[in-house]
Amino acid sequence: MVKALSIRQPWAWLIIAGHKDIENRSCDTNYRGPPLIHAGRTWAGMPIDKIERRYRLKIQREKLLRGGIIGIVELVDVVTRHRSRWFDGDSFGWVLKNPRSLRFRKMNGRLGLFEAKSRGAK
Repeated sequence: MVKALSIRQPWAWLIIAGHKDIENRSCDTNYRGPPLIHAGRTWAGMPIDKIERRYRLKIQREKLLRGGIIGIVELVDVVTRHRSRWFDGDSFGWVLKNPRSLRFRKMNGRLGLFEAKSRGAK
């Protein structure tokens, strides 16, 4: 089994596309290693066009798959201070490196880090 982390779109795509290097979370974790990135079925609370304006980037809407695994990253640290423009400063910043996309695999997500079958994660 491998760990997975469910993230709402378009945040999940932004991570796998190499734009977003911090995932803001309300809790800490001792886990370090490769979580799969699961794109949740629910959209982010912020409209996509507002995210594009705020972060000065273009989101490829056709790539915003939901309800399954879209990639894998390395979780290398958890911080409470960071210079990344993605860090909100009000929570824990899970520092992510080496994003890689994977073939989409439909899967139900869960809150927090969860165990997922490793099929397709190599």
